[in-house]
Amino acid sequence: DMVSGTIFHCRKNSWPTEEYISRSTLQLFDFDSAAPPEQAWRRRLNCHASILKEFSITFTEAIKMVRLGIRLWSYVREEASHGRKAPIDPFTRESCKPSASHGVPLGGMGSGSISRGFRGEFKHFQIVPGACETSPMMANQFSIFISRESGNKKYASVLSPGQHEGLGKPSDHGISSWGWNLSGQHSTYHALFPRAWTIYDGEPDPELKVSCRQISPFIPHNYRDSSLPTAVFVYTLVNTGKERAKVSLLLTWANSIGGISHLSGDHVNESFIGEDGVSGVLLHHKQVIKP
Repeated sequence: DMVSGTIFHCRKNSWPTEEYISRSTLQLFDFDSAAPPEQAWRRRLNCHASILKEFSITFTEAIKMVRLGIRLWSYVREEASHGRKAPIDPFTRESCKPSASHGVPLGGMGSGSISRGFRGEFKHFQIVPGACETSPMMANQFSIFISRESGNKKYASVLSPGQHEGLGKPSDHGISSWGWNLSGQHSTYHALFPRAWTIYDGEPDPELKVSCRQISPFIPHNYRDSSLPTAVFVYTLVNTGKERAKVSLLLTWANSIGGISHLSGDHVNESFIGEDGVSGVLLHHKQVIKP
C-alpha cells in the first residue's frame, strides 16, 4: 500500500508530490538517513495485514521433487536418531508460521533474531536455536510523552496502535491500561532491509513529526560485525508548532526471550553508566538449558 498525505520530503524526486513537506522542515532532518528511500516497502500503521495462505504444488511438480524429498526425509531421520532437530524439516507442521504483519527483523546474521511488526510490536523471538516464540511481548514498546510550554496541551501514548494480539486478555498483566492512543492513520512504516523507518506525522501531537530509524548490522564482506546481535533505533523529532515542546521517549522491555520466559524467575536487571557516558540497563536472564 502506497501512503498518501504529508510525510517527509526527499532531496531527490523519489516520492510522489503529495508526500512532501516544506523544505524548511526538511532542513531540520539528517539528509542522509531520515527520509525513507523510494524503494521501501510501505504500510500505514492502521493497516490490517492479510492472512498468508499456504501454497500447494501440482502433481507434476511433486514428481520432479521426489528425489529431493527422499534425501530430506533421510536427513531428518538421521538427525532425529542423534537427538537433534533438523533445521530444515518440510514434513513437520510448525506452529511458528510466517505472518503478514512482520517487518524488518532485529539482530545480526546467525545470532538469532526478533521480528518487529510494521505496527511496532516485538514478536517472533528466535533466540534459542530450534525454538520460536511467535506471540508479541506487549510490554516491549516505545512510548512518548509531550507537554507544551503553555501547559494546556499534553499528550502521552504508546507509539503503536492498540489493536494487538494479547491486549485485553487476563495474561496482559495490565498492559491494556497503558495509553494506546495512537490510531496509526497518519503514521507509516517503511522497510528496506536491513533498515526500517517508522514516521509519526502529527501523532499523537498534531504539531510534532517523529521519525524512528531502525538498523541492524548487515555489512557486505564483513561477517564478524554483521553477526553482532544488535539493533539501533534513532529518533528524530521536528516541532512544527509555535510553542516549545518538552518531549520524553520511553522504552519498556521485559526480561524475556519470548513467550512466558519472563515468569521463570531468578532474572536480574542492572543499570550501568559506561566510561563514555553511555547509560543503560543490563538484563540478566536465567535460561534453563534442557539436555
